[in-house]
Amino acid sequence: MSSFDWQGFLKNWSQDYLTYTQNLDRLDADVVESEWLGFPGASEVQIAAVEARLSISLPPSYREFLKVSNGWRQTTPFIYRILAIEEVEWFAIRHAEWITSFNQKIGPCQALMPLDNLSNGASSGHSVSDAEYFVYGQEQDCSKIRAEYLSACLSISEKGESSIYLLNPRVVNRQQEWEAWFFGDWLPGADRYPSFQSMMEAEHKNFLEMREIL
Repeated sequence: MSSFDWQGFLKNWSQDYLTYTQNLDRLDADVVESEWLGFPGASEVQIAAVEARLSISLPPSYREFLKVSNGWRQTTPFIYRILAIEEVEWFAIRHAEWITSFNQKIGPCQALMPLDNLSNGASSGHSVSDAEYFVYGQEQDCSKIRAEYLSACLSISEKGESSIYLLNPRVVNRQQEWEAWFFGDWLPGADRYPSFQSMMEAEHKNFLEMREIL
């Protein structure tokens, strides 16, 4: 089990947001007073019920986040809300038209892959080579995504400014963490991370860098 302190991390993010944002009118008074942008944590029963509905086991860092806060209010100006566990759904079910539109923009669509036969993604025959794809951090090219993975992704946030948080079960590491995407039409493509935790840490850093314009 991860030793990451989600409670402390999210509490700090709440305080940072409430200190620096100029848009507190978007929040209910009780949220501001509580200094907590989150919600009550999800129970193991709630999480297990959704895993059964989706026929998957959710990645560890995302599960631990949900136990601390079942969803989250605005992270950066681009994402308005991380969904409660009961609201998450496959991207292809909730936003099929978005996938079609994106594929039309990037050219002939690569063959979509079925939801079964999940793997670590390190195999031949993909639209982007492993050498180009498995790069994280500042050296990553956000346009080097495998669009064929979109149909397999799980959407875990509301659609924000033409952007959304996704979890990709096609790429799973040894810790059983799914690759996490900040997917946006205007990137174009996705900023990708090896886990939900690493994406949230990066998004908090992005928030701090953008706080002057909030």
